[in-house]
Amino acid sequence: MAEDRKPSGAAGRTPFKRRFTRRKGCRFCADKALTIDYKEVRTLRYFVTERGKIVPRRISGNCADHQRKVREAIKRARNIALMPFTAGHYLD
Repeated sequence: MAEDRKPSGAAGRTPFKRRFTRRKGCRFCADKALTIDYKEVRTLRYFVTERGKIVPRRISGNCADHQRKVREAIKRARNIALMPFTAGHYLD
């Protein structure tokens, strides 16, 4: 009888398989000519969502050191109004 039981994970469902994808490489480590500067808004906008949130490291592919520098540059650009804090509000 004990062999007929379902697996004991998550309410009897079968365990899921994790899919591992290859990590993106840090674009700043790969190309030493690229710099992180709060005045270069074109570079920084790739690390911000449409809603104005900073993209996490696991999505952007940055290394920890460069992600900290990107985060700091985005915050500086926001404070001097080069970048928005949030998405624009449209009234219909």
